[in-house]
Amino acid sequence: MLRIVKDNEPSIREHSVEVPLPLSKENKEFIDEMLHYLLLSQDEKYRKKHPECREGVGLAAPQAGRNVRMIVISYPTGEEDRPLVQYQLVNPRIIVSSVKKCYLSGGEGCLSVDAEHPGRVYRDYRITVKAFDAAKNEEVTINAKGYDAIVLQHEIDHLNGILFYDHIDKLNPNKEIPGSVAI
Repeated sequence: MLRIVKDNEPSIREHSVEVPLPLSKENKEFIDEMLHYLLLSQDEKYRKKHPECREGVGLAAPQAGRNVRMIVISYPTGEEDRPLVQYQLVNPRIIVSSVKKCYLSGGEGCLSVDAEHPGRVYRDYRITVKAFDAAKNEEVTINAKGYDAIVLQHEIDHLNGILFYDHIDKLNPNKEIPGSVAI
């Protein structure tokens, strides 16, 4: 079982290295293990048996102890035509982002961060991500907006040693950006 690296550990602030493609057996097994952990974190029965495990919607490889450019994301959308968002992305990079900003009205959280960090974490409302999808075994382009874009940016930030609270204005944590969208 994976051990989650916390924000007081220096490795969480390191930049991650590109993953060679095609994926090695070891890297494919690791990204599968990351997704497995993430799905277990969403299982209430599992969390009751393992109280150290917190529920998450995304996990980056540095949080699982390897500074390589891999992320996994999984969450239900509640939408009939797209009931689940699930990715196993290798070497993801944001190639387009919007000027318009958004933020989670309840604030962001993170499996690696135990302390509360109140304040607005502004992110780009729309982004386009290019990556290799390990589940599909192909290059993909993802156009995301709103919540989807926030989750992708949060996980990609981990690959660059950035934590969500780094985005909070230290002098004015609830600063309003005109025209931004609360999600």
